[in-house]
Amino acid sequence: MLKLSPDRAVLTKQVEMLRVFAPSGRVPAVLSADTEAGAMVLEEILPGTEAEDLPPASLPQLWGELLAALHAVRPPTHGPRDLRGRATRPSPGSAGGCPNRPSARGSTSPRGSGRYSAARRLLDTQASIVLLHGDLHLGNVLDGGPSRGLVVIDPKACLGDPCFDAVDYVVAGAGFEGVEARCQRMAATCGLDGDRLYAWSRVIASMVAVAHLTYDGPEPAIDELLALAR
Repeated sequence: MLKLSPDRAVLTKQVEMLRVFAPSGRVPAVLSADTEAGAMVLEEILPGTEAEDLPPASLPQLWGELLAALHAVRPPTHGPRDLRGRATRPSPGSAGGCPNRPSARGSTSPRGSGRYSAARRLLDTQASIVLLHGDLHLGNVLDGGPSRGLVVIDPKACLGDPCFDAVDYVVAGAGFEGVEARCQRMAATCGLDGDRLYAWSRVIASMVAVAHLTYDGPEPAIDELLALAR
């Protein structure tokens, strides 16, 4: 698969982090890269179905196995930036038509300052620091087949709370089985702190709700996300 990007700095960092995560077996191999040209050639992942299109009942276990593999990777000596830089200030960008994409987190809301305060509290109480994928929405998670499991693309790697790599999947439960129910299942399956995972879900709920409103997301999901953010 050929990937082209106008942002050479981002592509360069992605090439670097894909190679760091390579021992996990959960990222496509970088076959060739020309960062000056903004291009890289990646192993094709087959069947490559996005996680949101996989059978829902299978995902908690698959996600737990994915996180265990990713978070076992040792960070590079000169590691990526800390999660604090990602979670305590807004970033530009759009949701690209997908309400679950974390880039929608850059949207502002009247409760923004409270959200950043909650994020800071979580960051100040991190008991475990791991190498995170950092952008683990369902569109970045592909089916690599029964022998490989889930495979991830487009890392925005950072160091921080392991719950952060589960929160997008948890919040995507809004309007389905519910965020709280999905949070409990994921915490039990992935061995995560359920209270912290739920707190992270509340931090990003308002931003995901804005994305749903912008891109005509389902009303039940919007209502649940807004209630969660209050």
